[in-house]
Formats: sequence, C-alpha cells, structure tokens
Amino acid sequence: MSTGTPQRYRWLLHVDLDQFQVSVERIRSPELAGVPVIVGGNGDPTEARKVVTCASYEAREAGVRAGMPLRAAHRKLPDAVYLPLDMGAYDTASAEVMDVLRAQGYPVEVWGWDEAYVGVGPLGSEVDAPDDDAIADIAARIVDEVRQRCGLLCCVGISDNKQRAKMATGFAKRLEGTRVFGLDERNWAELMGERPTQDLWSVGPRTAAKLGQHGVGTVDELVATGRDELIGWFGPHQGNWLYVLSRGGGDATITVEPWVARSHSKSRTFATDLTRPGEMAAAATDLLRELLEQVRAEGRMPFRVAVTVRTSTFYTRTKSRKLPTPTDDFAALAPVVEDLLGRFELDRPVRLLGVRLDLADEQDGTDRDGRDLDRREVGE
Repeated sequence: MSTGTPQRYRWLLHVDLDQFQVSVERIRSPELAGVPVIVGGNGDPTEARKVVTCASYEAREAGVRAGMPLRAAHRKLPDAVYLPLDMGAYDTASAEVMDVLRAQGYPVEVWGWDEAYVGVGPLGSEVDAPDDDAIADIAARIVDEVRQRCGLLCCVGISDNKQRAKMATGFAKRLEGTRVFGLDERNWAELMGERPTQDLWSVGPRTAAKLGQHGVGTVDELVATGRDELIGWFGPHQGNWLYVLSRGGGDATITVEPWVARSHSKSRTFATDLTRPGEMAAAATDLLRELLEQVRAEGRMPFRVAVTVRTSTFYTRTKSRKLPTPTDDFAALAPVVEDLLGRFELDRPVRLLGVRLDLADEQDGTDRDGRDLDRREVGE
C-alpha cells in the first residue's frame, strides 16, 4: 500500500507514546492517575493464557511487564486496576496523534498505535536539512503539540536512521523536561560502546547469549569483531546486520502508507454515576448518533457493534455483535446497542459508557479477515 518509493532522510525522528493504553484509559478516567493500572485481555486477571499489553509505571515498579501473563501480574499486584483492551479507543487516540505528526508537514511512517517515524530533510533535495538546533526544536514542538492536542505524553529520539533513532528514544525517556534526545556518530561510541549488546535495537537475549559464548559482551567488543567472523557465527544476513548495527548503521528511509481506520469509538465518563437503565440506554444511543456522523462523513459502513461499560468500581467489560449485513442506519443499530447494554449485569453504578463501530473495508466490503460480510452470521 505504499504511496511511492521509499525516500532517504537526513533526520529520522522516532516518536514514542508513554504507557499508551494506560494513558488513554486515564484520560477517560482521571481518577486512575497515580494508581497501578494493567491493561490486557478482557481485564480479568484470573483468566488463563492472557497477557499484559501495557502496565503503568507504578505497576512496572512492582515488576509487571508487557507480555507477562495476567495471572502472574495479579500475583504481584492483586490490588491494581485491571482493564480490558479497548481496540476502538486506542485506534481513535492513535489516529489523533498521527494527525498531529502529519500536520507538521513531514512524511510519517506509522509503526503501531504508539510509535511512528518522521522524516526531515530528504537526501538529494536542493533545500538544506535543518541543523542540530532546528531539528531539536521540531522534536520539542511535536512533544508539546501531542500533549496539548491529545493529552498524551511522548518522547522523541533523533538520529540519521530508524534503529539509532529508536535507541535514542530510550535515552529521551530518562530525561525530565523536553524528553528529546539525539544519538548519532558523534556520541554513539561514547554512549553505546560499553553497553551490553542486547541494548542494540533488534538484538534479543538469544543473539546476545550466542555473542557471549564467543566472548562478545559489549557493543565495543562487537565493533571489534570482524564481519567474516560474524557471518560465520550467524550466517550472511544476520552477520552483516550485526556488523552494521554495532556501528550505528540502519535504515534511513520513510515509506508513507495510507492509514485507514479499522473502527471508530466514543466513550463518556459521567460526572454523576448512572444508576437507571433508561438513562444508560439514552447515553449509549447518544454516543451512537455521534459516531454515525463521523462514519457517514467518511463513507464507511459498520459491520460490528460493541458496547463498553465501566462501573464505579472500575470493573470494565465489553460486549459486541456482528451485524447480519453492514449498515449505517441508526434505526437498525440503536436496538443492537440497547440489547448489548441489557446483557450486562448492572448491579453497580456506571461511571463510563462506550460504543464502538467496527468498519468494513472501504474497497471490497469485507472485514479485516477478508471474509464476505454479507454472509456472516449474527453473534456475540
């Protein structure tokens, strides 16, 4: 889906959003600030085979990490707030951030919900690339505008290629204030030379262990290792890559790809908790109306509806249903929203309601699995 040939740039900015899913949840529920929050699965920490997707810094201090089984996280922090993944909310928040990045006037390559690369100063251009001060100002402006417009914190790593820029982000995260850091050939050896090889982007524990078996434990020691030796140990592809990576080399290109939302969602945290089914249904259908305005403006068609409920105790659940056929008809969707809402056992006050519409592929009318939506059965 590339819009053109990848272009090389003098500067690559790696933009990384802090504890992204947790931050989105805290925007919706400000009371979660300062509280250990763990996002993953359906929010039930006792469920088997589910893992942590994102942990707040408070949870990380207790040893909880992304990828850890939720059960293991619960043993470490039984009193943390556990929340389910809300894909639609994260899609929406991420899209808002990417719009801020694109508004800077530079090409953006999105790598996920919470990270992207920005290319500045195309090589071969007649226009000079920004100098050190100017590129630092651009990065600082990105941090400020993402915070002001989206309410999210990010940091920016600056370098001349993606791999080194991503490693620069690791230094930026440790900074107070600007949260911007530059890493290139001028400070590479000083900052990275004595670090373990696993601190290099893409070098995992197995590769680091194998290097250790050959007496290579630091980046400096990897630099001192010949290319032929590395190829002999790892083969031509990985051996050459380690040779380049250890010297700070990497990919300096940006490929711009069109972004198409998979879903849209809206949620509302209420100043006063809702207790009556009628007011809950009215609030949910109001959210549906707002969503449909956005979906219709984009010419998209919903094929699945989801409703999220968060009680006053932060117990959060989502129920969804696939539609018999895609539709943007409010009269057809409103009963689905009300029926899904009625399937929750709401014996506690509700502090947040959310509605999500999953959208059919705008080109061929299929869902993201490539199946024909017209033949899908209704189900939860």
